[in-house]
Amino acid sequence: MNSEVSMGVRRRRRRLAAALAAAGLAFGTAACGSGSDTAGSGDPNTLEVWTRSNPDPAATYERVFAAFTEKTGIKIDYQPVINFDQQLQSRASTKDLPDVMINDTALMGSYQAQGLLKSVDPASIAGHDEISAKSWASTVGLDGRHYGIPYSRQAQTLMIRKDWLKKLGLKAPTTWDEMLDVAKAFADRDPDGDGKKDTYGIVVPGSAQNGYVAWWASSFLWQGGAQLIEPAGKGTYRPVADSAAAVRTVTWLKDNLFCGDNGVIQPGAVSAVTGTATNFQDGNAGMYMTGPYNIATYDTTPGKDTYEVVPAPAGPVGSTVLADGENIYFGAKTGKSKQEEALAAFLVSAEGQRLAMTGKNQPVVRIPVNSTLDAAQVRGDARWSVVQKAYEDDSAQFPNAPDFAPIKQDTADSLNALFTYCGSDVGAGLKELDDTLAGDLKDQGLLK
Repeated sequence: MNSEVSMGVRRRRRRLAAALAAAGLAFGTAACGSGSDTAGSGDPNTLEVWTRSNPDPAATYERVFAAFTEKTGIKIDYQPVINFDQQLQSRASTKDLPDVMINDTALMGSYQAQGLLKSVDPASIAGHDEISAKSWASTVGLDGRHYGIPYSRQAQTLMIRKDWLKKLGLKAPTTWDEMLDVAKAFADRDPDGDGKKDTYGIVVPGSAQNGYVAWWASSFLWQGGAQLIEPAGKGTYRPVADSAAAVRTVTWLKDNLFCGDNGVIQPGAVSAVTGTATNFQDGNAGMYMTGPYNIATYDTTPGKDTYEVVPAPAGPVGSTVLADGENIYFGAKTGKSKQEEALAAFLVSAEGQRLAMTGKNQPVVRIPVNSTLDAAQVRGDARWSVVQKAYEDDSAQFPNAPDFAPIKQDTADSLNALFTYCGSDVGAGLKELDDTLAGDLKDQGLLK
């Protein structure tokens, strides 16, 4: 069996296993919505709240929840969980879901399909009218009901070494071709002045693990006019991963970044995840298309004075970038709706959002969903206006109503293989991906 065929078989087997696991989990959690609050905390005035957080952002959440308790008297049993999905499935299997969860917007379709979430009436959340329609749209499920409350949003921008630009007499790029020229200069012209060829143009988390390369490449696909799936009417979708625009875009990325001999990306990019793609922070790479959560880290290393935040360079069709963020989800259990709604209202209020955006620890709200706030003004940092403008004016999100997790992972597997094997056929690889995505949609009953 050749490598391309075997890879397709593995993807189909994994997709089937994931579908069976989801079906089993949905069956196991069906009773969560009908039980009382005997699971978890029995105190009706205590909410068990989970976030996917390391210690530093968890400290910010602790401060926000303390302010909420002081204001309302409702206590919070806060659990910062690193292995969130694994722990959530374990809790779901015992019909003991948290009351409230804060996690990625792109997970909503998966959670809702598994029966983990209660639906939400936006009108039940005080201050709901201060959240934009664009943000609320990311919480609508396949049945037209809302399954979350927007909490934080972000959009990708380009982090770039302004000291290197100045030394080489260059300007921040505004197009793909300009970006490639700058990347080559960063790789070849010794921008750090150490007399060695030890710098790289662009940081790429190109691993298929957890779908990283699909996450990174999504902005380029949109800028090139490509999509992975598209709505086909009446709640159905069709795969479009092998379009002419997709082939052109993936070919450009492959030929110019991964398979050229110009060294514009860091070594080992095809196996790098965000946790190991630290070259920008380490000071040996000059550009990184990433989210604003890295700003605080990069202000320390390589240093606030060494880099700037600029809009993403435009591709042939435009400059659309990936938007992402977190929603507030209510676990599929009953009895504490008023307390849950009170917490959500505080979290999206101007007071709650300000608290989550400021302080000595890592912010947990990047772009506020509360439309009365401006990210740059709250932080006193004009760079955040670049991020907020990118989100508001020129961003797109992964489709949230379907379970997008298998689609993202299958896309990452395909792109990683194409970028790893430089002799591979992009058109054939994307045609195979298109067939695989059709299977993903069929498994969910969503294929047109």
